[in-house]
Amino acid sequence: MTDSHPIPARLNLVIALSQMIVLLGLLWLSASVEGWWLLAVALGYGLVMNSAYAMLHEAEHGLLHPDRGVNDLTGVVLALFFPAPFHLIRQGHIGHHMRNRSDDEAFDFYFDGESRVWKYLQLYGILTGLFWLVIVFSNVLAALAPRILRPNSVKFDRSSVALMESLNPRWMPLVRIEAISAILLHGGLIWLWQIPIMHWFATLAGFGVIWSAMQYVHHFGTERDVMNGAKNLRTWRWLDALWLNHNWHLRHHRHPTVSWIYLPQLDEGPQSRRPHLLPSYLRMWRGPRLTHERIENRHAGKIIR
Repeated sequence: MTDSHPIPARLNLVIALSQMIVLLGLLWLSASVEGWWLLAVALGYGLVMNSAYAMLHEAEHGLLHPDRGVNDLTGVVLALFFPAPFHLIRQGHIGHHMRNRSDDEAFDFYFDGESRVWKYLQLYGILTGLFWLVIVFSNVLAALAPRILRPNSVKFDRSSVALMESLNPRWMPLVRIEAISAILLHGGLIWLWQIPIMHWFATLAGFGVIWSAMQYVHHFGTERDVMNGAKNLRTWRWLDALWLNHNWHLRHHRHPTVSWIYLPQLDEGPQSRRPHLLPSYLRMWRGPRLTHERIENRHAGKIIR
């Protein structure tokens, strides 16, 4: 697919650089604004960083730039604004394409023998931003105690065990370096620009809440199939453009080697309608449901390259 849909390398680099400049500017502004202006800065960071995450997502698939070194380096820098280690969240995302809608990754259901309370907490944590906080906290674990990122540490949660089992030990030294770099970058910016800690946190949380809330909206209630278990959602045109067509999610799962710029134009025959993003998000608050349908993760135990 990449032969007929070449990677828009120059465009991607220009967009990525622009995103970094705007994100740095918003962090600088967060030091001196109060009240509603701080809320506006946080919302701006949320909108732009979700755009940067869409570009980071391209890097996870090797679609940001055809040169693997340039691709990964740009992804590493973008991930610092998350903040998270690129080579950790990349493995998590590639693993998502392997586990999608299987019993190892079905957050809208619970099974016999599972804790219903835990499954509700897990889904509502995604909906409210706690999932982002967990990933941010992984910076500390990856930097100070990387051995904790093992399946034995999370036996209570099936999806976390599946994630940990897929992590490649080869990347862990790089994950640790990236985690330390993220801590040093944000610590340095806080010191250099005298950003109050709560202002810094509120700014990043503007991204975290939006990002976390969107993490399952494209999969909730879809068919239990690793490739087709996703849906294309619509929102305002300017937002679709800003978020680099990320809401064409079913097309992405069907064509994960095709760049973001081509997704709306892919010819797949008769198309189902695109529900709106906001009502789709609100429907998730009904919580997980009991199911007796079991879908095996066919890639269980496979290590991410």
